[in-house]
Amino acid sequence: MHSLSQLRAGELVGVTRLTLSENLTEFPLEILSLADSLEILDLSNNQLSKLPAEIAHLHKLKIFFASNNRFNTMPEVLGNCPELEMIGFKANQIVHVPENALPPKLRWLILTDNRIETLPDSLGQRPRMQKLALAGNRLTSLPQTMRHLENLELLRISANQLTECPNQLLDLPKLAWFAFAGNPFCQTDLSIDSVPHVASSRFTLQNVLGQGASGVISKAVWNDAQQDFQDDIAVKVFKGEVTSDGYPQDELNACLKVGNHPNLVQSLAQVNEPGFLALIMNLIPSHYKNLGLPPNFDTCTRDTFPAGFTLSIAQIDTIVTQMRDVFEHLHANQVCHGDLYAHNTLFDEEANILFGDFGAASMYHMLDDKQQSQIKQIEQRALDFFIDDLLSVCAEDNRDSARFQALKQAIKPN
Repeated sequence: MHSLSQLRAGELVGVTRLTLSENLTEFPLEILSLADSLEILDLSNNQLSKLPAEIAHLHKLKIFFASNNRFNTMPEVLGNCPELEMIGFKANQIVHVPENALPPKLRWLILTDNRIETLPDSLGQRPRMQKLALAGNRLTSLPQTMRHLENLELLRISANQLTECPNQLLDLPKLAWFAFAGNPFCQTDLSIDSVPHVASSRFTLQNVLGQGASGVISKAVWNDAQQDFQDDIAVKVFKGEVTSDGYPQDELNACLKVGNHPNLVQSLAQVNEPGFLALIMNLIPSHYKNLGLPPNFDTCTRDTFPAGFTLSIAQIDTIVTQMRDVFEHLHANQVCHGDLYAHNTLFDEEANILFGDFGAASMYHMLDDKQQSQIKQIEQRALDFFIDDLLSVCAEDNRDSARFQALKQAIKPN
């Protein structure tokens, strides 16, 4: 985090990344003095509602964040930024996205949690687009031009007002991570009671184990002696608001529809009280650890791994066998996970895996047979990317093995 006083004193000359959060109501023109170096500009968590035309003078700018501000129109001037490829306007008040607001090199656009009803046709004319987050808006349809987004890999359209399944997206050649729950076209009256309802007063939350876009997971203990459940539990308390992936209730429903599987975190009970939505799960043994790390700015949609991390081909083969079985289980229950990644997978020294995080999951039993087949094919690409990512960290002396070659050849070309 930087300060406006540092900027005005000339202390930030030459920086490539600038973050300012000081309740700003106007764009500080002093930022323009960094034009010869600045690549990442983060003005999130301010009170901005417009940008000056001069921002286009930041000729090296690649990434611009302005989440949690007061924009009601996506600034058209951004379309004049020649190198800009990533834009984030999460949680503003945006109603309008002008036709010319999207820069030519755009590959990552975040417009989650706004008030957008329509998108310009120019969205489908950005051939580098890889990642597009549109959840939590008021979209009633999507541009037909989006069928031209041949490099799009991750798409979030959950929690909108889409009345028809956007068929123009289902045949995109690289689409792999797709979330669409919480729209009229996929509404369902399905009642899922695969686990019992319990009162929140029956347990006490303890230390936080982790948190994501949709909720906080904590260790918990029962307040009374248990006969129905195991003693060691974890509780995910949903935040009760739209996230980058959609509505928490859709996540809960999808998770319960899937049911139990040896390689999924087991759901035990649910809490559905006014202002308190939660899922009670088995506590994961402490010897499990994350298989991967989330994508970064450079990889955009693909997982990353710690420096020096490797797996043997035997471990990879064991992990892939389990994940393929999970995949078939999910789709036998007509649920698309939407986030099939190594960073959502835990593993132990014997390469046993536990897969979770249903924040981007979507039920699709209400779609027609062709659409259902297309949804499964989309997630098949995510599984292929998952395998490819694991092979990228395979131990060098295992890469000539028959098992390595067999896994590599099984990946369908994109």
